[in-house]
Amino acid sequence: MRAIAVIEPGKVELVQLPQPTPGPYQALVKTEVACLCNATDGKLVSGHFPGVEKYPLILGHEGAGIVEAVGSKVRNFKVGDRVIGSLLFEFSDPRFASGWGGFCDFVLANDHDAMVADGVADAAHGWFECYEIQRRVDPDIPAEEAALLCTWREVYGAFGDFNLKAGDRVLVVGGGPVGLSFAKFGKLLGLSWVGVVESRLHKRERALKMGADAVFGRDDLPRLQEQMGRTLDAVIDAVGGEAIINSALPLIKMGGSICVYGVIVAPGLNLAKSTGPYNFNLYIHQWPTRWREREAQKPLCEWIRTGQLKASEFVTHEFPMENIASALAAVRDGQVVKCLLRY
Repeated sequence: MRAIAVIEPGKVELVQLPQPTPGPYQALVKTEVACLCNATDGKLVSGHFPGVEKYPLILGHEGAGIVEAVGSKVRNFKVGDRVIGSLLFEFSDPRFASGWGGFCDFVLANDHDAMVADGVADAAHGWFECYEIQRRVDPDIPAEEAALLCTWREVYGAFGDFNLKAGDRVLVVGGGPVGLSFAKFGKLLGLSWVGVVESRLHKRERALKMGADAVFGRDDLPRLQEQMGRTLDAVIDAVGGEAIINSALPLIKMGGSICVYGVIVAPGLNLAKSTGPYNFNLYIHQWPTRWREREAQKPLCEWIRTGQLKASEFVTHEFPMENIASALAAVRDGQVVKCLLRY
C-alpha cells in the first residue's frame, strides 16, 4: 500500500508498505479522503514537534474511510461502515516510526467500546487513549465532512475545556481552520460577540462569511487594547505563542480567560501578568480531552445535516494523495485554509 512518509525533516516521499492486518478488536479501513493538519503535520514535517525525534515516520491523523474487514471481537464496526480517526502506530517495516500514521491506503480503527466492555482497555492490552475517538459515522455524513470532523470535534470539545458559554464576548487570534472553527461554532453556540485577528485578507473575509462580528489585522492588537479595554470574557490563541498571550492580557476583563489551543513549541512561557487583570484564567489546551471530543460528534453531525456546517466552508485546496509535496507547499505559502487529500 502507499503511505506518506517524512524521510527526514523537510523531505517527504510516497513509500510502499505492507497492508496492515487487523487484530481481534480492530477494523481494517480503506482510506477515502484525508486532511492535512496545518499545525501538527507542519511541525512533524519540519522536525519541530516536541518529543518526536525518530525519522522516517508515517504522517497523518485526519481521515475518513470504509471498513473492509473486522476482527473477531469487534462489535461496533461492520464492513461498509464509514469510520474516522483510524491510524497506524506500528509498521511491519521497522525502519518507520509513526507520526500517527493515518496517511496510508489502509489504516486500523480500534473498537474502544468493546475493549472497555471486555475489561481490556489498558496499556497491557495495547490500548491507547485516542482509540476513544475512532468512531463510526452515520452514512448520511459525506466523506469530506467526516474527515473534517477530526478537527471540528477537537475544537468543539475545547469550548468545554475553556468554559466558554452563551453570551460571552470572545476574540480569536488566528484565521486558520482552528480559528475559523472557533468563530463558526461560537456563533452557533450563542456567543454574543466573536472577533477574529488574522494577518491574511482572504482568511479575514472567510471569517466574516462564517459569522464573525468583526475582523482585524495582527497589527490592530495595540489599537484594540485602547478601544476595547478590559471588556472580553476570553481571548483564544489559535496559533500558540507567548507574544499573542501577552498582547491579549490587557483585553480580558476581571476573571476573564486566555485560552491557548495547540502545542507550544517553546519549553517555557514568560507571562507579563501585570498587564492583565488581578484575576484571570490561563488555559493551555495542547491535547484533546477525549471524552469531550467523542461527545462532540453528535451535535456536529446535526449541524452538517441541517446545512449549518459544510466542508466547503473550510476546504480551499484539494490534491490527490500522491501530490503531497504540492499540498504541503501550498500550506507553507499560506494559501490553504484546509487541504483535502483524495485517495
